[in-house]
Amino acid sequence: MRAMGDVAIFDSRHDAVGGLPVRRALPRAAHRTVGAWCFADHMGPVPWRPGMMRIGPHPHCGLQTVTWLIGGEALHCDSLGSEQILRPGSLNLMTAGGGVSHSEESSSTDTGAFHGIQLWVAQPEATRHGPAAFEHHQVLPKVELDGGGATVLIGDLAGHVSPARRDTDHSGVELNLRTGVTTVPCRESYEHALVVLDGSIRVGSMVIEPGKLAYRGPGHDQLVIEADGPAVVMMLGGVPFGETITMWWNFVARTADEIASARHSWETDDGRFGTLPSHLDRYDAPPLR
Repeated sequence: MRAMGDVAIFDSRHDAVGGLPVRRALPRAAHRTVGAWCFADHMGPVPWRPGMMRIGPHPHCGLQTVTWLIGGEALHCDSLGSEQILRPGSLNLMTAGGGVSHSEESSSTDTGAFHGIQLWVAQPEATRHGPAAFEHHQVLPKVELDGGGATVLIGDLAGHVSPARRDTDHSGVELNLRTGVTTVPCRESYEHALVVLDGSIRVGSMVIEPGKLAYRGPGHDQLVIEADGPAVVMMLGGVPFGETITMWWNFVARTADEIASARHSWETDDGRFGTLPSHLDRYDAPPLR
């Protein structure tokens, strides 16, 4: 970790999911959550090839998945019966609630580089045991900034409000920056993280590039970003999450007993996570440690 003033920089962890290389920016030991955001995998960019991403049926509970692409295509299928091709500029949001299963794979018709980010949002006590749901948004609010533009995935920015569901006070915004300085309005009650997907930026004297996460705590009404060239940045924000979570595998819970119960339900296929017929192999849960 490096810190300068009120901004701290953390290294992402390199991993692979379903054959796809990822940079895992969240969770971090120092910051398990940023607002309600609890997971961030920067996927790619990698040239498309047949079967490059094959993530078979697997379960989730207690969270929302937010999937956003800036290159390529992906097919989402879930136990609710949803089947949706995701392309750059549109948003997939799946609410797990008490339990859902889904699969993800690169589209068979894609011919470009695959590149994007998958995010998880921890659901609060009020909704985490509720019904699962899925939504897809092709049209999202656009905001003009002094040094670029923004797309509001979740929440709001400068009075522009996303139609996507949110269960806590949080936001997710893609910034498309030009060379120069951009001033982004912020809510003072929010903590924020920046994940650079393409290019590099500076906040003060701190350089942020792919493979890094920049964190800043509450108490600021704007964020000044400088870019030496075009850059794409995911800005995550939210009121600090007021509940202590326990994360394991694909589950967000509160206790180890809840995790064990969810694992048992998946391994015994007791119906909690629904049914998802798929040509992809079903994932087995790893052993509890």
